[in-house]
Amino acid sequence: MNTKIKKIVVATDGSENVKNAVEWGIELAKANSAKVSALYVIPPSGIALAMRGEMWSKAMESHQRDIGKKATEHVVDMGRKEGVVVDPVIIDGKTPTDGIVDFAAQNDIDLIVMGTLGITGISHILLGSVAENVVRHAKRPVLVIP
Repeated sequence: MNTKIKKIVVATDGSENVKNAVEWGIELAKANSAKVSALYVIPPSGIALAMRGEMWSKAMESHQRDIGKKATEHVVDMGRKEGVVVDPVIIDGKTPTDGIVDFAAQNDIDLIVMGTLGITGISHILLGSVAENVVRHAKRPVLVIP
């Protein structure tokens, strides 16, 4: 078992509630001299396209890209303050779970760091949270921060 952490992915959705996970990811990277990928996943726009049309779908994708840029830049800024190298990454066309799990596998990530927030209420019961699904499907260690 290799316990050396060289590459960390910090999954972010840009919300206030993910900031604690971002802090943990940056601190772990600093303590281990690891590199960080700040990851934001834009889900497929197929449902939006079917419901509202192409123009609305493109506007929604552009809005999601803007949120992703802000979310990943926040992680970059926090890393810069702590002397940690952070690479912002935005993936689109995948579910958040698939995007995180696939990115970690394809990039030989040692640790996935993410917050606990996800879908709540009846949707959560039916779909499960992103964090739960990542824990279930990832082939890499996952640190979930409340």
